[in-house]
Amino acid sequence: MMGEGKNVSKKWEKYSIEGDKLVRKNIFCPKPECGPGVFLARHKDRMTCGKCGYNHVENASSEEE
Repeated sequence: MMGEGKNVSKKWEKYSIEGDKLVRKNIFCPKPECGPGVFLARHKDRMTCGKCGYNHVENASSEEE
C-alpha cells in the first residue's frame, strides 16, 4: 500500500484539523511570485522558501567576538 512504511508523506505534518476547519501550521512565502500555497521551510535559525530563495531570520543573535 502507498500510505504504509518508511516513505509516508510529510506534508500531513503541515496541517491540523480543529473542529471543522483545516489549520496550516507553517507560514506562506510573502513574495508575490510564490504566495499562498508555498510554505517556508523551518530551519534552526531561519525560514526559507524553496521556490524563490526568500530568507527570513527569526532570531538575529548578536554574538560579538
